[in-house]
Parts: sequence; C-alpha cells; structure tokens
Amino acid sequence: MIATLGGFTLFLALGVTVYAGAASVIGARLGREDWLASSRNAVLAHFCLVTLAILLLEYALITSDFSLRYVANNSTRGSLTRYKIAGLWGSLEGSILLWEWLQSLFAALVVARYSDRGPSGHRPLMPYVTAVLQGISVFFLCLMAFGPNPFTRIFPVPPDGRGLNPLLEVTDMLIHPLLLYLGYVGFSVPYAFAMAALITGRPTEEWLRITRRWTVVAWLFLTGGIFYGGWWSYRTLGWGGYWAWDPVENASFMPWLTGTAFIHSVMIQERKRMLKVWNLALIILTFSLVIFGTFLTRSGILGSVHAFADGPVGVMFLAFLSLVLLFSFALVAFRSDHLKGHGELDSLVSRESTFLLNNLVLVGICFTVFLGTVFPLLSEALRGSKISVGAPYFNKVSVPLGMALLLLMGVGPLIAWGRASLNNLRRNFLKPALAAVVLTAGLYLLGVGQAEVLAAFLCCFFVIGTIAFEFVVATRARARTTGEGVGTAFATLLLRSRRRYGGLIVHLGVVITIIGIAVSSVYKMEREQSLKPGQNLNVGRYGIRFDGLAAGERPTHILVWATLTAFKDGTPLRELTPGQRFYPNQQSSFASVDARYHLSEDLYVILSAFERDGSSATIKVIINPMISWIWIGGVVILLGVLVAVLPERRLALLTAGAKTQAA
Repeated sequence: MIATLGGFTLFLALGVTVYAGAASVIGARLGREDWLASSRNAVLAHFCLVTLAILLLEYALITSDFSLRYVANNSTRGSLTRYKIAGLWGSLEGSILLWEWLQSLFAALVVARYSDRGPSGHRPLMPYVTAVLQGISVFFLCLMAFGPNPFTRIFPVPPDGRGLNPLLEVTDMLIHPLLLYLGYVGFSVPYAFAMAALITGRPTEEWLRITRRWTVVAWLFLTGGIFYGGWWSYRTLGWGGYWAWDPVENASFMPWLTGTAFIHSVMIQERKRMLKVWNLALIILTFSLVIFGTFLTRSGILGSVHAFADGPVGVMFLAFLSLVLLFSFALVAFRSDHLKGHGELDSLVSRESTFLLNNLVLVGICFTVFLGTVFPLLSEALRGSKISVGAPYFNKVSVPLGMALLLLMGVGPLIAWGRASLNNLRRNFLKPALAAVVLTAGLYLLGVGQAEVLAAFLCCFFVIGTIAFEFVVATRARARTTGEGVGTAFATLLLRSRRRYGGLIVHLGVVITIIGIAVSSVYKMEREQSLKPGQNLNVGRYGIRFDGLAAGERPTHILVWATLTAFKDGTPLRELTPGQRFYPNQQSSFASVDARYHLSEDLYVILSAFERDGSSATIKVIINPMISWIWIGGVVILLGVLVAVLPERRLALLTAGAKTQAA
C-alpha cells in the first residue's frame, strides 16, 4: 500500500511540477493572471504532494515496513526511533527525496512571499523564478521516478533490516545533514532570481536586494552544517581531528567559499553599480558547486567516509550540472548589453578594492580545493591510475591565502569607500596594528616560537583590534552625541546598523575559529600504548590508568569499553570509558570515543584494540589544546548572522534588556 501510494505521489508531483513551471511562463508571456494564479496553486500542490511522500517513507521507517527496499537497507526493528527517522537521509533515495522536499518548501515560501506584490515590486520576476525553481524540482523528481525510487518493493520480505550506516547512529546526524541540505537548497533561491532577472532583461540591483536575506540564511545553514560536521567527525570517527580535506568535506567547502565571496561582492554592486557580471558568475558557480557536491556525495566516484550513499546517478548529475552551466552562462552572454557597470574603481586603497581582493582570494582558495579534489579523477582518466591528494597540498596552498584573507577581514570593514586618505588609514589601523605587534611579541616572550602560530596570532590580534576599535569608537560617539548610556548606545548601534555590526561579529567568530585551528594543529600531542590492568600511560601533564574491560549488548550492536581513570598533575579527574561498537548485521566495527572537553585543552581517548580475555588494551590518548575555540567561533558566527538578518522588530526585543539595564 505504502509503495503504491508513494510511487504514485511522486509521479503526480512530477506532473504538477512540470505544469507549474510551464503555466508560469505562459502566464507571463500572455499576460494572463489566471495562468499565473494556477501556477502558484500548482507550486503549493507540489509541496503538499512531496510532503505526503516524505511522510509515507518516514512512516515506513518508523513501523519497520521491510517490504520497501529502502527501509530494509536502512533500518532494523531494534533501531531507536530517532535513528529510524534519520534513516530518511541515510542513503541515496531518501536523501534525494529530502532534497526535493526542501526544494518544494523553498519554492512555496518564495511564491507565498512575493507573488502578490505589485508591478513596481517583484511581480515581473516571479513567473520565471517559479519556472527555474520548478525546473530544479523536475530533475530531482525524475531521478526518483525513473531511477532510484525510495518506494521500490523487495521480495521476499526480510524478517529484519540491515540497519543504518553505523557512523550515522549518533544524535549529531539528526542535525548535521539537515543543516547542509538547507544550505545547499537555500542557494537555489538567489540563483532563480538571478536567472529571472536575466530572462526578463532586468539584471539591476533589485534581485540582489530581494535575495539578500535568502542568501545570508543559506550561507548560515551551510556554515552551521560544516561546523557541525567537524564536531561529528571529531566526536565519532575516532581519529582526534575534525577536518581531513576529504572530498565530500571539500564539496561543502567550495560553495561556502564562493557564497562568501558573493555576499561581500554584492555590497559593491549595491553601492557603486559595479561587478554585475562577476556577481552573476559567483551565484551561478555557487549553485553549480552545490550540484557538484551532491554529485560527489551520491555518485560514489570518490571514496569518502561521508559518502554514505552511492548509486547510478553520477551521469544524471553531471548532465544536470552541464545543463545548469550552459543555460546560465548563455543567458549572461545574451544579456551582456544590460550588464555594463556604471561605477568605477576610484582607488586601489579603498573598501571596493579590498572587497575585490577578498573575492579573488576566496575564489583562489576555491580553485585550489577544486583542483585537489578532482585531480584523482583527472589522473585516472589521463594516466589510468588514481593519485590521491592529501592534506599537505591543501594546507600548503590554502594557509597563506587564508592569512591574506584574515588581514583583509581586518582592513575591509574600516577602510573608506571611494578613496581612503592617509588620515583615515592612520586613525583606523594604527592602534590595532600596534596592539597586534605588542601582543604577538608578548606571546613570543612567553615561549610561543612557531612561526606559523605567531603569524596567525598577529593577524588575529589585528582583526580583533579593528573590530574592538570600531565598536568602541562608534559606541562612544553615539553616547556622547545622544547622552545615552554605554549599553543603550551599543544596543542602538546593533539595531540601526544590523548588517554592518552583524558582519563584524561574524568576523570575530572566524578569528576565534582560526585561533583554535592554529593552536590545536601545532601543539597537538598524542601517544598510543598497550596497557595491562593497573598500568598507566602518561602524555604531558595527564596520566591514564587502565582499570579493565567490560562488554554489553545494545539494540543494534555489541559495545566493548575500557574503564580508565584520568589524572592531571597526579590529581584524579574523572572516569573515561572509550569503546568499540560491533554491528553484526553490517559486519563492521567502529570506535566509541570518550573525552574531557575544556576551554584550554581536550583530553581525547580512544580504545584502539584489546584482548578478548581483558588482559590488555591498546589506548590512544590525544591532547588537543584550545580545540573547543573552533566550536565557540561557530556559535559567535551564528550570533553575528542572526544580528544581520533578524528583522528590526525582533532584534529590538533582544536588545531591550540591555537598554533597560543601562537605564
């Protein structure tokens, strides 16, 4: 019953989606409001149908309906309910359905938000925005209808399922994939508006203003997904790190880089009416890299611990990617007469030039990552052998570019538009630069001798100094002018200049993250040793005593864990229980990490191996200094984006407390 209804729902949704896109174009061309209204209704019907399909699949997962091949491959009777729910995105068919559901949701929200505006607003663009968004949905619905269908039956029906990928059986997987997909799909909205602007011959700044908040929110979700993915990797994979330049990690990082460049670049177009072609190219590349990333994740063409699903969809995704690129850049070429810039770059020492350099560095990093990611494929195609590209390549190229980008983060927000005077440069940057030099020299005197760490701290101190300088000067000026208290003046600044000061908070979060990356990468310590009960392993100031082994059965696996007592400077801290999980249905095993998290350093412990009789165990201990600052930086970035995108009324409620306290 579920298989029949689900399959019929997908085919019906495909037909409705095709109609919605066609009706919107016909209505726009003929000036028929009834066609446009019918198209809008079809978009909402499309969302309802895909929602029904996803609810049917979730019901099958929760009730263990193993007559569906997808359920049999991604769930078991003993799985916890939350992991049955996560089974939706645990494999190829379900993840495509999730993508399409989010795509239909975003399309419905856009239609509901903008279609009733008058001719002077967004209405002329909307039919073509609808057509582009529905065209994207047609691709994903065709994938499911004529390819990997989540409602395919299996016979004979197995008594139990194979179960979810064990690496996904963690609570983090309820959040991390959703954040990534929200970020991926979110970029389809500014892409659709950009294409609509080109189709209608209206590539002005209007489409940028419409999509500004959509773009930032999509970037926020993608950023959150990347940070949460690092946290999942750190906690779950049992290697003590968070980023390995894995192909699928890179696939999420590349659209993040071009999306970041786009967010900065649009400010130049809005203010100076420059870079029209460049901004269109950036949003096209961002959406194309989203499709490329999905291709890497779901095609199985490159090995990755993140590529949880593979299947015969690689050619389809490449064909769709080619179509997107051909269609998009053909439109850019066709409308080239409408894309001439009206402004000019007045000086190399200006905010415009800084933002341009920022864009070039971001795109340069993206190209570096792209080349390193696809090089194994190129090598295999040209030489017949796949050559892997490891972390040394990415670090060697990306780290210097990252330092340059960090400096630009400090300069860009404070340098003047148009042409910066010597007085402007001295007033805004002299004190932060001197403070950075003094603080870095202090670290050197305290024993920090690694050049790369000192360089990172020098750049970070400079950026922190510029941010602090801007907040202090602006708050003091407002307090002096209006007579407001410091707290009230600060809250008012956030309220009235949300985009500017929210961006500065985001920059602060990036700096905090970079500090965590630099320190944890250089000063990381680790040691691995086989221990008998009662023996100790010492790493730095820490000692680990092995007390014994224990084992127990869980609903989907067998857990073996070591009981350890951690000491710091001879003082007992707490008991640690790292283990290994054995999955009989999967014939696989995975580490179960235990750690003591702290602002200064993490004590990270892994059970690498053990004797079945409990006579010994191999314990690996890793000391990660200041690694928690990476996650703190991610939270600060989140706060900054919320300040930048929250409507003024909502932000006023959040800042009212500060104002009241100051009064």
